[in-house]
Formats: sequence, C-alpha cells, structure tokens
Amino acid sequence: MTILFSIFFGCLLYILLKKTFPSKGQFAPLPPGPKPWPIVGNLPHLGRKPHQTLAAMAGSYGPLMHLWMGSVHVVVAASAAVAEQFLKTHDSNFANRPPNSGAKYIAYNYQDLVFAPYGPRWRMLRKICNVHLFSAKALDDFRHVRQEEVAVLTRALVSADKKAVNLAQLLNVCTTNALGRVLLGKRVFGDGGGGSDPKADEFKSMVVELMELAGVFNIGDFIPSLQMFDLQGVAGKMKKLHSRFDAFLNTILEEHKGNVIYDNKANNVDFLSMLLSSQNEGEGTKLNDIEIKALLLNMFTAGTDTSSSTVEWGIAELIRNPKLLSQAQKELDGVVGPDRLPTESDLLQLPFLTAIVKETFRLHPSTPLSLPRMASEDCEINGYHIPKGSTLLVNIWAISRDPNAWTDPLVFRPERFMPGGEKANVDLRGNDFETIPFGAGRRICAGMSLGIRMVQLLTATLVHAFDWSLPSGEGSEEKLNMEEGYGLTLQRVVPLMVIPRPRLAVLAYGS
Repeated sequence: MTILFSIFFGCLLYILLKKTFPSKGQFAPLPPGPKPWPIVGNLPHLGRKPHQTLAAMAGSYGPLMHLWMGSVHVVVAASAAVAEQFLKTHDSNFANRPPNSGAKYIAYNYQDLVFAPYGPRWRMLRKICNVHLFSAKALDDFRHVRQEEVAVLTRALVSADKKAVNLAQLLNVCTTNALGRVLLGKRVFGDGGGGSDPKADEFKSMVVELMELAGVFNIGDFIPSLQMFDLQGVAGKMKKLHSRFDAFLNTILEEHKGNVIYDNKANNVDFLSMLLSSQNEGEGTKLNDIEIKALLLNMFTAGTDTSSSTVEWGIAELIRNPKLLSQAQKELDGVVGPDRLPTESDLLQLPFLTAIVKETFRLHPSTPLSLPRMASEDCEINGYHIPKGSTLLVNIWAISRDPNAWTDPLVFRPERFMPGGEKANVDLRGNDFETIPFGAGRRICAGMSLGIRMVQLLTATLVHAFDWSLPSGEGSEEKLNMEEGYGLTLQRVVPLMVIPRPRLAVLAYGS
C-alpha cells in the first residue's frame, strides 16, 4: 500500500511540476526574476511600498520580470515598450482580472464594473457609465456642477482667514460632493465647506482604508490553502469595511427610492434616478440593487480620492517650485483675469497649466501599480513565455520615472510637455505608453475624462485664486515632506497642511 501511495504521489508531483515548469523544449523561458522563497515565493521581497521595490528590481532583472507569489505566476511590466506589448498587442488576452479578496469581500463579489469578468455584462456596465457619466455630452451637461463645487471650496479656503488648512480633506469633500450631485442629485456632505464635518472625515477614512487594503498582497489570494486562516487579517478588515460602505449606500438607495422621477429626454438627471427608474421599465437596462450599489461604490471610491490626491501632490510640487507657481499664475492672470475663477472653457487656453497637470500625473500617478490582469491563454512577450493564468502588474510609477524614456525623471519639470518640449505630444489617455496614469487598453479607467477635467479645473482654480505657504515649523518649501504611502492609490504619508492667501478681487470668490 505504501509503495502504491508513493508511486501515485510521485506521478501527481511530476504532473504538477511539468505543468508549472514546462520543459525548455516546450516553451520559451520564463522572464527573469529574483529567486523565490519556499511556499511564499517572492511575497516577502515586496516590502511596504511594492511600486518602489519592483522598480528597483527592474534595474537588476529588466523591464519584464517574473515573480512567484505563493503558487501564482506574476509578471511585471516596467517599461513603456513592455507595457505596450501587454496592453495593446496582447490586450485581449489580458482583459480579465485574477481572483482576489477585494473583489469578493468589498466589491459585492465581482458585481461591480472594476472587477467584473470581461464579457457581455462588463460591456453593459461600461456602456451605462460611458453614456450617462463619461461621454462628452454628459461631462458638458454637468460642468456647472464641478464649477459650483470648486467655487464652494474657494470660499471655504477664504474663510480659513489665512490659517493652516488640511488641503487633502477639503479637496476630498469637493470631489465627493461634485460627484455626489451627478450620481445622486445632491451633495454628500452638508454645504460643502468641509473642515469640521465628521461625516466627511469618516468617508475619506473609509476610502483611504479601502485603497490601503486593496493594495495589500494578501497571502490567501496567492496560496489558496491558507485563505481560510486570514493570516494578515485582511479579509476580516475587508468584511468590516464592506459593512460600513454597504450601510452608507443602503441609506442613499432607500432615500432615493419612492422619489424617482426620470425623464429620459431631460438633461441633468442624476445617475441613480436613471438606474432605479430602469428597474420599473419593461425594456432597457435593468440592474438589481446589489449591482447598483457595486457601481456606486466604484464611482465614489475611484472618482474622489484619486482626483483629490493628485491635486494635493500638484500643489505640493508648486509650493516647492515657486517660480513654476508664479509662471502658472501669470498665464491665468492673462486668460482669466482678477475678477473671476477659471471655468472649464478656459482650460484649452492654458498650455502651461495643462503641462503642470500632465507632469503631476506623470510623477505622482494616482494608481502606481495597475489593477491586476490575468492571462487567459499562454502567450509569448519579448521572447519569454507567459503562462496561462499569470497575473499581470504594470508598474505605472516606474514607467513614468524610467530614465531611458525621461530626461531628469525625478524632477518636476512641466516644460517637457510644452510646445517644443521633448514630450510635447505625449497624451495621458492610454495611447502614449511613456505615461499611462489611467492604464490602457480595454480595461482603461472608465472615468479618465472626468478625472482629467476635475484635476485640471481644481488645479487651475487653486493656482489662480491663492498664494500658498507652509505653516511655521513645517520647514522650508524645498524640504517639504514628499514621502509616499502605499495603497491602491498613491497617498501622501503626511497630509498637506497649507496657508491659502487670496490673490484675486473679492468679487471673484462670490458670497
């Protein structure tokens, strides 16, 4: 019996090894990478800031690396050329997401847009969002909402009376209320003034916690046999956070039901009213309550903190570079003048401001590591074998700082994007792989156009309306703490505390 068991076990082990490590004659070699530890593979190598660790590894192993994370093949793209191979040439093969705890425990078990399997249902969700939220018409229909909420933000900053403010918190209130009015037809947080609103603080903490948890490499995702033990406590935290978000979304849903009046010919109808109204129609797109909550969760988490964090990084860079701030203010003074705030229609006339926004997205991409994708079939990239089921990570942070693609890659230098600059024609919309802050291919961020507009308008307004300084005791502008935290989004470790000083005529700020 023992002999038979040994033979059976040996045959099973051989089959598994052949499947995992095919012979050299059968496939091209796997990409290079660091030697894995037993069982856990390369998980211990990632450190607390995986985007930085993986960028450093690329210096040793090249821009296409292979890692073992538990029992899972993981490939990392760290250059524009390699990313283009995955996200353009082989995009259809990498259109799905790998199984993960975040999608299961937070995103309503893959019922959302971000983690939904690629196919008819995903295309339906994407179409709904594109038509009603992110099309050029939808963005134009609601531009007044963004401008009004940014104006509310400026009044809150003026009322600070030259005292230090937590810019991150105020920006998050602004972006959440602007999105809330489009999604729900109302502000999420009071009058939008922010500051002492405990609901706003709670919501931002929930979003930040979600991004932090989603950025954790959970051992259970890579070693399924350990999933039940939740060794890092990640699954438990995700379940608790999901309960908080679900309560928040249930309140919104219940308040909206029974009060839905939707005319599909009317403009400026909020998104949730449209979705709820469709539930009662005989034809058309119907989403159940869970699918609606999953979609709202995507919008509120992906569409608020990403934009506000990017603007926070941009203002920090301009405080460190007062000459750039002055140059941008001079451009705005010439186009907008001292008696009003910028509007979205002004943005096309502000090339230097646009260059500042591009440089902020380059140096501080809101998602440093792309959301993971998964190979549906075996393929070959740059002469290396990529096995079916491999997880793909694109190191957007490393690509945007690649010294082979960028001159002075660590320097905040907006003029590189100006006419005549070496990157004058580089765009952010997924076609130029030197910088892809929103990703690329089929799974490119659905809200990209909204994100760009919101960041541009916020940055233009804050630059035009205020001079900025640091509180006493914070050190000089040149030594401003620019340390990165890590989560799914790129947070500042130290929130930006600043003193705004109005620089326009009083009438520009409204009443």
